[in-house]
Amino acid sequence: MKENTYMPTEKEMISNLIDYYSNLQRIKESEDSQKEVDYQIRLVKAKLESFGIITSSIDINKE
Repeated sequence: MKENTYMPTEKEMISNLIDYYSNLQRIKESEDSQKEVDYQIRLVKAKLESFGIITSSIDINKE
C-alpha cells in the first residue's frame, strides 16, 4: 500500500514562508506583542483544527 506523500509545490512553500515572515513582523512591530502572539496562535490553531488536528496535545502548559 502506497502512503499519501503530498509534497507542496515551490510556490506553496514560498507563500507559507511569506506568511510566517509577515506574521513575525506583525508581532515585532505590535504595540502589544503578547496580544499579537495570542492572536497569531488562535489563527494557526483554527487552521490546524479545520484539518482535524487537535492542538491540545502539543500545547505548552505551565504547571
